[in-house]
Amino acid sequence: MNLIPDLITAIPEVTIVVLTLLLLLYGAFIGNKSTGTVSWLSIIAMCLAAILVISTPAERVTAFNQLFIVDEFANYAKLLIIISAVLTIILAMPYNKRENILHFEYPILILFAVLGMMMMVSANDLISLYLGIELQSLSLYILATIRRDSVKSAEAGLKYFVLGALSSGILLYGMSMVYGFSGSTSFDNLSIVFENYSGNNSNIGVIVGLVFIMAGLAFKVSAVPFHMWTPDVYEGAPTPITAFFAIAPKVAAMILLIRILIQPFGEFFDQWQQIIWFISAASMILGAFAAINQKNIKRLMAYSSIGHMGFILVGLVAGNESGTQAVLLYLTVYLFMNIGTFACILAMRRQDRMVEDIDQLAGLSRTNPIMAICITVFMFSMAGIPPLAGFFGKYFIFKAAIEANLYTLTVLGLLASVVSAYYYLRIVKLIYFDDALDSFDLPVGKEISIITIGMSIVVVFFIFIIWPILNTTAIAAATLFAI
Repeated sequence: MNLIPDLITAIPEVTIVVLTLLLLLYGAFIGNKSTGTVSWLSIIAMCLAAILVISTPAERVTAFNQLFIVDEFANYAKLLIIISAVLTIILAMPYNKRENILHFEYPILILFAVLGMMMMVSANDLISLYLGIELQSLSLYILATIRRDSVKSAEAGLKYFVLGALSSGILLYGMSMVYGFSGSTSFDNLSIVFENYSGNNSNIGVIVGLVFIMAGLAFKVSAVPFHMWTPDVYEGAPTPITAFFAIAPKVAAMILLIRILIQPFGEFFDQWQQIIWFISAASMILGAFAAINQKNIKRLMAYSSIGHMGFILVGLVAGNESGTQAVLLYLTVYLFMNIGTFACILAMRRQDRMVEDIDQLAGLSRTNPIMAICITVFMFSMAGIPPLAGFFGKYFIFKAAIEANLYTLTVLGLLASVVSAYYYLRIVKLIYFDDALDSFDLPVGKEISIITIGMSIVVVFFIFIIWPILNTTAIAAATLFAI
């Protein structure tokens, strides 16, 4: 193994490792007074990593004895992960100062989580896959409980840890079964082995192992029936961390799920398609109906995210290039909508206390019209109303499903989309037609204002930037199917 070329191939990850360790040492010596400096330096570190990702050569390259892969598919996911992490840290800085969560470990843990996610999307082996997942998960467990004086935060972290450990055990058991029946953990070797598996009795053992792997990864994207942790963790974790949970880990897990099913397990398409079909349909239906009676806006966003994961999985069920492209586009749209929505949630404060009840948004159009417009834009977009960004995400997902003759799943998705529009439009109704309550605390902070307005502009004018994004996602999807 030639170490230097391998390190150059993984230069974005190596950069994050080195800078994170230096920041950890700096924070350990200076203490919590360094939190602001460490936060900004963490942002700079991730921006540098993003530049290195963009400058990576387009061809597919493997490193570390084929444990690690770099291609356009992985690079696109890495950019989404980095963007969500940077925006999360920016949103967290004023929040942490107000809530007295001045721990320098906060941005360090996000950096470690980002590193784990980047390893996940570049995994080309079951071993490197598991290492990436565990690095991400261990960081997220701590982040969920970072607010040490909050019972809800401690409860959220404990539930996430227990269920996360269970899912990791399920995943590891599935990987061991696949290794036992195939004799390899490398994605490239597994692809070759499975091509010759037709009519082989070992098929059953591999399929059982694959089911366990899919169950473990379904937990990471909070898809039904592995969604039970999501509402409690979303509600209990600090709001900026909830925003991070809602986006980055799900992007990484979804990309990993696509890679592992399309590449090494592509020969078992007929078997895993049925499972993903059920998970997708169940997630869309539960996400649509379970959110209707929610009173807490963070719990509503949790069920909303479960529904969105169901829509995204429709593209995976298609199992083709256009479906994968639609998934990448939807994940991009999902990032913009969710970061903007959680920025608005962070602005919901009265008498210097966070307010999370949906009813507290009543009459917002008369007390804070700009925030009302932004929330309306995000709610309409999540409902899939044209010409906002959310519409294009769903359009291309359903288009890929129809091309793959998935008519029943498409109809279920459309019906679930109609039902979910109810609770999005209910928020808009509260904002514009109900009697006004006391106004939220002003000013909301320049960071929150800039991100809220910026994301709403992107969502509204997405139609003007969709074509370069479509071209980029097409190249990324084609890379995955070029092998």
